[in-house]
Amino acid sequence: MKLNSKPILYVKRGCSWCREALSFFSQHGVELDVRDVEISPQNMQRMIEVSGQIKTPTIEYGEFVVADFSIDELHDEMEQVPEIKKEWGLGDDDE
Repeated sequence: MKLNSKPILYVKRGCSWCREALSFFSQHGVELDVRDVEISPQNMQRMIEVSGQIKTPTIEYGEFVVADFSIDELHDEMEQVPEIKKEWGLGDDDE
């Protein structure tokens, strides 16, 4: 499934869940394309198109979209797509 682009993380300033998500991805060395939906109407429009809602954080990676998530919710969603977990270096079998 390997995509050529980085996962896109839609965020809002002051969003504690967004800070948590950014910290999680940073700790795991996952490079992101971070897009603030408050400063860019285009980013907000794209997030609505892919997720059907306006809450952050929302992550987009190809067809994989998780909207308005906590880290636990993200983990649950990624269990359904182990190939993405592995691509992001989050697989259980990574050394």
